[in-house]
Parts: sequence; structure tokens; C-alpha cells
Amino acid sequence: MADLDADLIIIGAGPAGLTAAQYGARANLKVLVIEAMGPGGQILVIDQLENYPGVTEKVSGYEFSLALYQQAEKFGASFLTESVSGIKKAGHFIISLADGKTLTSHAVILAAGSKPGLLGVPGESEFGGKGVSYCATCDGHFFKNKKMFIVGGGDAACEEARYLSNLTDKIVLVHRRDKFRAQEALVERVTSNPHIEVRFNTVIKEIKGEQKVKSVVLSETTSDKVYEEDTDAVFIFVGTVPQTSLVAAGDFKAKLDESGYIITNQKMFTSIAGLFAAGDIRSGAFRQVVTAAADGAIAAHNAAAYIDSQKDGK
Repeated sequence: MADLDADLIIIGAGPAGLTAAQYGARANLKVLVIEAMGPGGQILVIDQLENYPGVTEKVSGYEFSLALYQQAEKFGASFLTESVSGIKKAGHFIISLADGKTLTSHAVILAAGSKPGLLGVPGESEFGGKGVSYCATCDGHFFKNKKMFIVGGGDAACEEARYLSNLTDKIVLVHRRDKFRAQEALVERVTSNPHIEVRFNTVIKEIKGEQKVKSVVLSETTSDKVYEEDTDAVFIFVGTVPQTSLVAAGDFKAKLDESGYIITNQKMFTSIAGLFAAGDIRSGAFRQVVTAAADGAIAAHNAAAYIDSQKDGK
């Protein structure tokens, strides 16, 4: 077969991509991980990781991702900091980079993850970085002892509310439904926290301010009540958007579900031979660090078998 740049190219360096890199390298594959930012992905915003099996002492998302990165590198995986602009297949895979260069491989694991979902209300984009944030650990310290609104009802919203409650006693958590979707342990921590006020059946209709956020317009979903309330910050945790643009259109298109996530089988095969998907980008995934890591290991294991079959001409 042709001498390619790598046996396996992994796009994305979150827990799924980093675990795939380790397993791929340990299978004696030439592995290259491409990541536009630093390694870690969404886990970097986690203040304390406490539910990963075997990790009995709480660690930050940064510390955990650094350990994954160093472990993969130790086993022989290589890393490239760059954005991927396109993928195509002509027998082997051709990866186009933002700098105009191309790389080739026998197989690809797409582990690009997801990005925070948007509220889509007036003022959200205008005040991004000026009081509107999607990362409590990144921006919370700017609003110490100030009033903060948090939007969402899942694990992320509850976890971040707990984190921010250590910085101020003026946290208001609003959720559009009448109960949380988060794990019960997280819900208990939020509802029993004296620094957190929970308002169910409530949505933010607008974020207002001048140079920075000053207030929010709120609406109760069970009545006609609309009111405005002062705040210094709005933290938004309303789900995620899968980063599937590389395989969502054109000639190189993988099968997606109705929400835009990549459909795979249990071996992480996508509808395109040699293309695997792992982690938050995958349809039906339970979006946790432990499952992302498992996806990455499974994807790398089956990618190695696929590459062997290609090299053997089978």
C-alpha cells in the first residue's frame, strides 16, 4: 500500500480522542492527533472531576486531560495543533488543513466533540465576553461576590451552579421546565445550597446592558408574567451542538441522526468505511468522560483491525 503520513489520524483531542490515540499507538499504529486548540476539549471547563472510576481524589479537568495527553504521547502518538478544513477519500483518506497542507491516512477517528448550545435571545451574542459566558471555571472569578444567572437544567448547569456558588451567595438558576434533567445527586446539591435560588418554568427572553450585562428579561412559562431583573452575568448551559460539519454535507457525508450527531454501530464504524466516530459527536452517546474514553478505545481497536485488513489487501 501507499506510504501515508499516518496509519490513523484522530481529529479532536478530548477524552475520546486522547484515549483513541493511546490505544492506537499501543497497537503499533502510526498515530497523529489533530486539534485546533490544546488537548482536553470540553473537559477543560470541569472544575473537579469526581466520578471517573478509580480516580478517588478530585482532579481538575485540566489535570486529567494533561495526564491523558502525556500518556498517549508516551506510547508514541504524535500531535499537531491545526484546524481541519476538509476530509475526502480516494482509497485512503486525505485531510485538508486550514494552512493549505494535506495529510493522508488509512483510517480516521472523528472525535471533534461538541460546542455549547446557544439560547438564541437578543443580547446573547452582543454581550459575549461581557457578562455572557458558557464556562464557569473560565469566567466565574470575574464576578466574585456579584449576582449571576445560570440557564439550564442538566448536569452541566447544576455542576456549574455549584461551582459558582463558591464565589458568591447570589446565584439564580432558571430552567424552562418544572424539574431538572440532571443526575439526582447533582440536583440534591443544588436544591440544598443556600446560595442558589432555583426558578423552574422560567426562561430568559433578553439580555440587556450597555458596555456589559446589566439585566435580564424573564418570562414565566406557566403564566403571562414578564419581568426584568438586574444581574452582573449570565452563564448558559443549554446543551451542546455536535461538530460534524466535516461530514455533514457534500460528497463526503456520513449518516447523521435528526439532531446532527454521527450514527455509528457498537464498533464505532460510521457509514463511511474507515471512518470512525467517538465521544460526544456520536449519536446516542451518554455524554460523560468515562464513556467518551470507552468510545475512543473501541474506535482505535477496530480502526487497527480495519487498517490491518487494508494493508493485507483483504
